[in-house]
Amino acid sequence: MNDQTLSPVGIIGGTGLTTLSGLTLEGERTVDTPWGAPSAPLVSGTLGQQSVLFLARHGHPHRIPPHQVNYRANLRALYDAGVRTVVGVNAVGGIHPAMGPAHVVIPDQIIDYTWGRASTFFEGELQGVTHIDFTWPYDEDGRRILIDCARQAGVAHSAEGVYGATQGPRLETAAEIRRLERDGCDIVGMTGMPEAVLAAELGMRYVCLGLVVNWAAGKSDHIITMAEIEAAIDEGMAGVKRILTDAVAGLGALSPRPLS
Repeated sequence: MNDQTLSPVGIIGGTGLTTLSGLTLEGERTVDTPWGAPSAPLVSGTLGQQSVLFLARHGHPHRIPPHQVNYRANLRALYDAGVRTVVGVNAVGGIHPAMGPAHVVIPDQIIDYTWGRASTFFEGELQGVTHIDFTWPYDEDGRRILIDCARQAGVAHSAEGVYGATQGPRLETAAEIRRLERDGCDIVGMTGMPEAVLAAELGMRYVCLGLVVNWAAGKSDHIITMAEIEAAIDEGMAGVKRILTDAVAGLGALSPRPLS
């Protein structure tokens, strides 16, 4: 039995990763789910020897703002296609002084500051209320694989960190970033939630590969510009893609995580 064929690894790409170089394309299909259509067609292929399914979180071309992404449809589409391990690639702002532009962060915790987003599959006509454990929002086995691959590839990275998920689409104020820092956040982004919790509700292993694309508001002596963000993406995305290429075989070999 070929577990890699049966269980493709899902890769959700965010800002700067709407396509994936090195992916041997095998097909693209438009799908639907009980929660509506996902952001983009599912692109299937192989990365190295591992079967993968790639989904552009913001659509392709990039057109869907963070607060309007249909996260439920995205995760359900991947689940229905057989994915049981997901890597969410996120562009983030750096709060911690060690996490500056082009630095890779593999967070171990998240704090949710978003509001008004459809953030659970457990609603409507239910037989009972379900509360999932979310103590550790990111799969530790998957995180270890990403960390080992980052280390072996020589990519500058942090092996832990707290992701502060904000509403967007605007960037944060300097005062908001000071608040997040007091709360213990090391990086800030707009797409980390509810993606992580929806994966957990489906019993999927989920890990985040964060690329810092700018200093968060008030953490530099200038305002944040798109030119700055694009330069950090150009510098850091090669490392992200190298980690993904090296990690997918190990991620695909992980056994599915049963619902608790």
